[in-house]
Amino acid sequence: MPDILGIPFNFTAKPVVAPPKAPKKTTHIKALKEREALEITYPRVIGYRVDLPEERLKAEFTEESSYVIDHEMVGASQTDMSGIVGEGHTLSLKEAQNLRPSTIAMNLAKDVLNRHFVDEDGEPKYHLFGQIKGICRRWIDEGYLKCPGDTEPWMLSFYPEIAAQATERIMTAIVRARGGESRVKAVIDPYNPTGSTRHVSFTTSKDVRETDPRKCHVNYVVSDSDWEAEFARVAENHLKVLSYVKNQGLGFTVPYKDGDVAREYVPDFIVQVDDGDGSDDPLNLIIEIKGMKNEQVKLKKETVTEKWVPGVNALGAYGRWAFGQLDSVFEIDKEFRAMVDQVLSEREAL
Repeated sequence: MPDILGIPFNFTAKPVVAPPKAPKKTTHIKALKEREALEITYPRVIGYRVDLPEERLKAEFTEESSYVIDHEMVGASQTDMSGIVGEGHTLSLKEAQNLRPSTIAMNLAKDVLNRHFVDEDGEPKYHLFGQIKGICRRWIDEGYLKCPGDTEPWMLSFYPEIAAQATERIMTAIVRARGGESRVKAVIDPYNPTGSTRHVSFTTSKDVRETDPRKCHVNYVVSDSDWEAEFARVAENHLKVLSYVKNQGLGFTVPYKDGDVAREYVPDFIVQVDDGDGSDDPLNLIIEIKGMKNEQVKLKKETVTEKWVPGVNALGAYGRWAFGQLDSVFEIDKEFRAMVDQVLSEREAL
């Protein structure tokens, strides 16, 4: 047997034949024509238009208004700061650590003003700055800014990404104080305004659950987890559920801002519920299962509840919508029934 460059070669060895692998089973997920009465449609939202006040600003803070500074976002040594008027300057780490609470609130207010309160020419509405600064100071003083470990409030002024995420919390609180639904309107995609279950058609190798022909336009539910399959069972057995669909291959997304980054949130299900007006005017419930408690999930939930839902409802052309989150995967049936009961009681109270 020859040895070439220290590597032995055996020319009499037999080739190793890899055994063939069976291809993964795939399933065609599609809307069924015979179930077209169960079709669910939704608006394709691309943004939000907010009617903001010109003179008097208020903010309504809730648990969702809190913001926890993430250690992974901390690391730079200097940042450029722009003044409200005049030239900006570079803020060093040493200077930032000595910032007073009033200065931190002022810097944060500047970000809120420049991002959300500008006129048609893109110029900040400086006359609102004092009110915005007061709201920012209140947000900090009332403990909505969380600083775990060795993080500190001055980081709001030092790290632009942290400040950008904080401004979203404050802006949502200002919108909330304005009454939400009457002040927010969703902006619909002008070229493709409506999505529908009728367009669902794709192939998957994931686990699937066959759906109830009385409740779902689509033939299978793709199960990314056991609790999603369990929720499908719960929805099928609830007397008030008219139709439901797993949001896979459907294209239903909720746009939201994560600081300066535009993102899309993909909810788990859409469920149509008869809340008293019958099948001609159902309530469309956006369902999220097992909501995690991190900052990005809070942003998603705030956007849905404070912008998407009231913004779409204000348009009046896409039905009635609401949002529900199921946090306990072991009590999905109980939580969903309680959610529907609450919807029914609120409807009766109107």
